[in-house]
Amino acid sequence: MTNHHRRWVAFTLALVGLAFAGSSKNVHAQSFAKTITGVQPKIVKIYGAGGVRGLEPYQSGMVISPEGHVLTSWSYVLDTDYITVTLNDGRKFQGELVGYDPRLEIAVLKIDAVNLSYFNLDKSVELKSGARVLAFSNIYGVAAGDEAASVLHGVVSAKSKLFARRGVFETPYRGEAYVLDAMTNNPGGAGGALTDTRGRLAGILGKELRNAQNNTWLNYAIPVAALADSVDNLKRGLSVPSVDPEDLKLQPDPLTLSMLGITLVPDVLAKTPPFIDQIRRGSAAEKSGLKTDDLILFCDDDIMSSCEVFRVQLLQIDRDDSIRLTVQRGQELIEVELSAND
Repeated sequence: MTNHHRRWVAFTLALVGLAFAGSSKNVHAQSFAKTITGVQPKIVKIYGAGGVRGLEPYQSGMVISPEGHVLTSWSYVLDTDYITVTLNDGRKFQGELVGYDPRLEIAVLKIDAVNLSYFNLDKSVELKSGARVLAFSNIYGVAAGDEAASVLHGVVSAKSKLFARRGVFETPYRGEAYVLDAMTNNPGGAGGALTDTRGRLAGILGKELRNAQNNTWLNYAIPVAALADSVDNLKRGLSVPSVDPEDLKLQPDPLTLSMLGITLVPDVLAKTPPFIDQIRRGSAAEKSGLKTDDLILFCDDDIMSSCEVFRVQLLQIDRDDSIRLTVQRGQELIEVELSAND
């Protein structure tokens, strides 16, 4: 074969290679587009309260049942009597807070809609380090109506536990998380969906976490496997104690707030959160380390969703029994044990 022929064969093979590479990229792009189109109807935009410090009044969520259950992040945005949930097609619904789990920082809402596209948590996938992922959310609140959610492409850098501590990454979640090589955890991103490149749900995007020591940000998602059982309980209302007197096992000599030395904030709303307003000096509450402005999240293993629920819970506890309280102080969860005899 002459040099001329060799050069011609090499040139031809190069053209074939370029054509193949271009075709491969086009197929890859089309595959991504198909995946994104399939996921978008399952993503919602959530609008609520902006908090006392004027924070962003929006976040993201995902539909997890055809009957209108929505999984999102538990945050100040939901601390309002009117939560607006906007679907991918622009329809707006009022969201009802079904329940929340502060330890996982998740909440479940319900909207009055049916036959929705949704993520089936039972068909979620687990990811390994190096896996390519897509993150769907309404970062920066850019979508208000039927605009599509934002989509970011990234990689799972690692899967490890969040060892948060005061002054570094402050979060009550202590379980395993996907650490992401993508700028996913921006304002409005919390509650969004993390999927693999085929659109299968892998996790829920977490809140913004900043390292106070070096000013770096952590982008992460909580795996579905870590929250599936809790979500199932929240959907069925199992985490919220009943306040129907006929269903309660009232004690003849129950524990009271006064016995513990706790005064809650005025119960002016139907669902006033159980913040501690005052601690009596020398009381069991003071000795246990409780402080004013602590938010009572759990009494033993039951979620305390309001002042009323906490008071009713105490009516079922004998005055001589001890209780275990989990409170939120800033972004830290603190567990204490106390009794009226302390």
